[in-house]
Amino acid sequence: MRFMVIVKATPETENGAMPTTEELAEMSNYNEELVKAGVMLAGDGLYPSAKGARVRFDGKGASTVVDGPFTESKELIAGFWIWELPSLQDAVEWLKKAPFQEGEVEIRQVHGAEAFADVITPEIQAQEDRMREQIAAQQQS
Repeated sequence: MRFMVIVKATPETENGAMPTTEELAEMSNYNEELVKAGVMLAGDGLYPSAKGARVRFDGKGASTVVDGPFTESKELIAGFWIWELPSLQDAVEWLKKAPFQEGEVEIRQVHGAEAFADVITPEIQAQEDRMREQIAAQQQS
């Protein structure tokens, strides 16, 4: 199972605060442990919402762009990981080892085509397979 581990933003991260050298070293050591265990597939931090945008869709085909910053920091993300583990409980156990002192982190299972089994056609599945092959090839080059 794949999981997205979502690190919630704080007022400090939204103000652009970067980790100290010690905090960065702790996180790098933790990430290295995840990689060595075959858990971590991807992960990065995100710039504050002031450097982002939201696109809202009205249900009729029109969209509106809202530039950051966004005021409600509890809804914002400061970083993420993609992990591969057998269960949610395994992801929780790995997260408990993270070097966080405060804040909140959310774990959500990532679903693939299997979640759409009732509606996916062979054509759509073939298209998905082609796209995943292209992504894998691009990552290798």
